[in-house]
Amino acid sequence: MSHDFRRVAVVHDWLTGMRGGELVLEAILETLPGADLFTLFHFKGSVSPAIESRTIHTSWLQSIAPRIRDYRKLLPLFPSAVRHWELSGYDLIVSSSHCVVKGVRAQGRPHLCYCHTPMRYIWDRFDDYFPPSKPVIRMAAGILAKRLRRWDVSTADEVTRYVANSAFVQDRIQRYYGRESDVVHPFVDETFLGAPFENERGDFHVIVSALVPYKQVDLGIRTAAAAAKNLVVIGGGPLLESFRAQAPPNVQLLGSVERSRIVSVVGRARSLILPGIEDFGITPLEAMALGTPVVALGAGGVLDSVVPGQTGIFFNDPTVESLRRAIDEVESRQWEREALRRHAARFSKQRFIEGFRSALARLTA
Repeated sequence: MSHDFRRVAVVHDWLTGMRGGELVLEAILETLPGADLFTLFHFKGSVSPAIESRTIHTSWLQSIAPRIRDYRKLLPLFPSAVRHWELSGYDLIVSSSHCVVKGVRAQGRPHLCYCHTPMRYIWDRFDDYFPPSKPVIRMAAGILAKRLRRWDVSTADEVTRYVANSAFVQDRIQRYYGRESDVVHPFVDETFLGAPFENERGDFHVIVSALVPYKQVDLGIRTAAAAAKNLVVIGGGPLLESFRAQAPPNVQLLGSVERSRIVSVVGRARSLILPGIEDFGITPLEAMALGTPVVALGAGGVLDSVVPGQTGIFFNDPTVESLRRAIDEVESRQWEREALRRHAARFSKQRFIEGFRSALARLTA
């Protein structure tokens, strides 16, 4: 592969923090040691040393984004910024895309897209981001979304081959772009697989999530209130303060915490609750790696990672009653930590790298 592709460009939407997508990017870069990295904007020091050490090319949005409290408000400018890059000097383009970078100008170069998700906010999750309760914002967003959908579809065929992170995303790539894709699942970090097991479970459940509307964390909070279950919520985001203001005494919101605290809390919880639909979801794997079962809405990427009755419990409807029944069921069972970890260990970084390399090899076949 290396002699075919001497100059490789890896393209990622933005570098502003280490989340699941950035962990995948880090592994992609590991397989392509000489690659240059392109991104819309980069907040220096926000990602891992392995990513920061690369030659990072930003777009003309770099000078604007750090001065804006919510850089996502620049979304209307993203497509023109990614089309602006001149990549004709590269032998291969690899995009790690959850927003717009799958739409770079490949100019006939082979382009492998690892698709974390087609843009949620313009396709199937529009109502979560722009609810009817905010009619003015919703109307403006609707006009923009229509334009972005046309652009997203028009650039989809410039990708040579797609790799999806789950069967759920594979279906969405087919639905919106009319393209087939391979599935290569993300991986669970060794920090979780190597952590010592907790001896005792505490009397609480946990949610680890960004506090944004589509994650449906409010369903978990409402269920904990109705069922008088103790719930710990880890994660920051725009909804943190409103959740804190409304949370009952049995719900504790910790905000963003360091990884060691996540390991400790999740390892002692009775379950990790996943109340919304995830494209894949690394968090359930992290919980299972710590020997903690998962309670999840039975839809989306979690269908690829959780085995109902063996590593967790699914609930069918996004309602308090349905989630409450699943929590009761997870509490009524005995869960063997080692069995949960063995299952999570199947989603290893090595397996990801092998799958990604296979997809690169198929690109040249």
